[in-house]
Amino acid sequence: MAATKSKAKTALQPLADRIVITPLKQEEVTASGLVIPDTAKEKPQQGEVVAVGPGKLDDSGKRIAMELSAGDRILYAKYTGTEIKLDGTDYIVLNEKDILAKLVV
Repeated sequence: MAATKSKAKTALQPLADRIVITPLKQEEVTASGLVIPDTAKEKPQQGEVVAVGPGKLDDSGKRIAMELSAGDRILYAKYTGTEIKLDGTDYIVLNEKDILAKLVV
């Protein structure tokens, strides 16, 4: 009898001062109704934080706490981070210094 394997979802736990985000989708239609083709779209710069690392250690060995938490919406530098696809979802892993701002709505 063959054992059935359930496909477990892989969890990402960033290390040190790294942050895992999912990029927010860009508008595909302008306000005037024009459809933007994929080749003309800009790389997204907004994302939602999925997970944060514990923070990096300073020279004395003390941990510096992270300023963000899961669920925060952020603005990040355009060509930064490492893009990965895991379980069909796109993620970007960034350093905390690559985050430009926290979006407060």
